[in-house]
Amino acid sequence: MKDREAGRNGAAGSLHRVAVTGVGLVCGLGREREDIWRRLLNGESGIRKITSFNTDQFATRIAGTVEDFNPEDYIDKKDIKKMGRFIQFALAATQQAMEQSGLKISAENAERVGVNVGSGIGGFEVIEREYSTLLQRGPSRISPFFIAATLINLASGQISIRTGAKGPNLASVTACATSAHCIGDSFRLIQMGKVQAMICGGSEACVTPLGVAGFNAMKALSTRNDDPAHASRPWDRGRDGFVMGEGAGVVVLEELDSAVQRGANILAELAGYGCSSDASHITTPPETGEGAARSMRDAMQDAGIAPAEVGYVNAHATSTRLGDCSETQALEHAFGEHAARVAVSSTKSMTGHLLGGAGGLEAGISVLALRDQMAPPTTNLEQPDQCCRLDYVPHVAKPIHTDWVLSNSFGFGGTNASLVFRRYKT
Repeated sequence: MKDREAGRNGAAGSLHRVAVTGVGLVCGLGREREDIWRRLLNGESGIRKITSFNTDQFATRIAGTVEDFNPEDYIDKKDIKKMGRFIQFALAATQQAMEQSGLKISAENAERVGVNVGSGIGGFEVIEREYSTLLQRGPSRISPFFIAATLINLASGQISIRTGAKGPNLASVTACATSAHCIGDSFRLIQMGKVQAMICGGSEACVTPLGVAGFNAMKALSTRNDDPAHASRPWDRGRDGFVMGEGAGVVVLEELDSAVQRGANILAELAGYGCSSDASHITTPPETGEGAARSMRDAMQDAGIAPAEVGYVNAHATSTRLGDCSETQALEHAFGEHAARVAVSSTKSMTGHLLGGAGGLEAGISVLALRDQMAPPTTNLEQPDQCCRLDYVPHVAKPIHTDWVLSNSFGFGGTNASLVFRRYKT
């Protein structure tokens, strides 16, 4: 281990190791981590017809929506109106993650525990509602909580207030790479000894009239409205766009020695983080996948491992032709000959794409894959596109035997992030 640490850190022991001690997930498959994980392994779909607004005039009428979500299960009733739905999801996921972690925040450690939970868009439904109020009833009827309910950093702010975490209070916004950057940047703070622990990830709740209409205008969304469960089809020839999803993914990261000393259950180590820019186009990745490949290579180098050591990749793969093919190229560049042997799957085939929340959800899923040594499947992969030629774990979950997994998140503007998790061994 010392050699690996030296390769990653420049000098053995110069940076702290980072443990994952808690995972909280909310998405269209459910509101509880283990239930979501079970359904993913069973290949179930969380994508359904949108019922929160009238979609008759919309080209897309389906999404990965969170059904039966009651914010009162997590938040005092009097406070709910102060929070957009994305904040509510973030608090629900945080509650799960903190309960699993067992991390107690007290006067002694509060200043050493921080929060970094972002969102790609924030409180879209509140913006739409309050703008309608402005037009119909005038400026005097705007809610005094409007701004606080929509600001992206208020997910982290509310988490900090409710947990008592007094360390860094941050919120990255990097489109669909948001959560992965939040987690990776939190990892760096712990590595450098700036903090003892971070609550980090992302949340999104943009299945709204304006959100769906906006992505429809870009012609980015699937219109397979009569068959929601089969609409998200990463790498399949029949794909016709991505499916929006909502929810949150939050993980608790801790300095490893501190977590061990308090008797925490270590789920995994976060061992590597890479990020890059395509510097190419606002929405279209380069066909070569060069930027994404650099992100993956940097993450593996940061972890001090060779590509052949990675046994599973949770791909960004959103079910768009250009994105899926570009990521395949990137995987082949980053992994070389090993690309044909590593298990690669897209859980977006079942959850839809949570945009800014995707990286947090998928980081949590990657940790569970490592814990249980199972790669969740890519559903709906019936006829792989000719540019898609790897082991995408079609239809059925697959046992893996590995100490290392990688999770990818790529966003508009050409921003890329990759996280490498290690199986924890005492």
